[in-house]
Amino acid sequence: MGRGEAPGRPGGNAYWSAADLSAAVAMGGAQLPAAGLLWWIVADAGRDDYGAGYGGAFGAICVLLFAPLLLPLLGMALTFVLTLPSVVLARLAGRGLGGPSWLRYLVAPLGPAVVWGGLTVPLWSFTTSVPVLTALGVLPALWVGCARGRAWRQWGVWWRAAAGSAVLFFAALGAGILATETGFVEQYRPPELTTARLAGVWHGGGAELRLSPDGRATAVRLPAEPPGYDWLDHAYVRCAGDGAWKPHHRDDLGRDGILLRLDGDCGEDTDWSFGGTEADPELYVLFGDPDAGRLWILKRAG
Repeated sequence: MGRGEAPGRPGGNAYWSAADLSAAVAMGGAQLPAAGLLWWIVADAGRDDYGAGYGGAFGAICVLLFAPLLLPLLGMALTFVLTLPSVVLARLAGRGLGGPSWLRYLVAPLGPAVVWGGLTVPLWSFTTSVPVLTALGVLPALWVGCARGRAWRQWGVWWRAAAGSAVLFFAALGAGILATETGFVEQYRPPELTTARLAGVWHGGGAELRLSPDGRATAVRLPAEPPGYDWLDHAYVRCAGDGAWKPHHRDDLGRDGILLRLDGDCGEDTDWSFGGTEADPELYVLFGDPDAGRLWILKRAG
């Protein structure tokens, strides 16, 4: 992209053309696999999977399988929401300000991002949505300016965008791995709960568990493994009565928790692990297959 602007092409005007639209859709969709991968890495690193499932990997695989159908549609939506308004702003600025066109294309996406960030405040934080939308608008806007300054055919615009998509995806994968390994993206860590913090009432799903600092426990409709429990069976029993609890570490999960034993013959001893956050701690247990079992979560009352 040089200092000047090429005139509008047939089928368009001085601000954007049919060729610009094609280039915007191509790069708008091409950048989404890398953007989605980064989002998934950051989101998955900070979530509690409760030791179950594949951490969202199955959903990510499904998205990749349908990507060839989804990307052009998403690229089209992104084009009309962010890219074309950015291109118009960049070329209007070129008439009054001059200077290198690449700089205008680089800055222009901030305008639509601010507008959409303001409109979506009830759904997302303004300080989060504006940087994200700006980042999504930069590459397609730059690509439109780059394609307009070169004699590329339509297929040339698309195959170059596809090649760029692969490069961006593997660059995002490498950056994501590096960020998680170096601690730049913080991994989820279960809370550390002392006896004082564990003491009190925990409830969830109609169940209640009262823990005393002296190790005594009282349960109401609390799920527990039935006698002769088979992990392939998701069955559980609801128990009520008194019992005892003590701190316990689950080596298989790498988590601390408590071992709960209720008096009588209602259910087996149950391992409840720590989940949630320091500010909002949880006790949880998973019955059955880790990938398709029944998850019970108790939250502290008050």
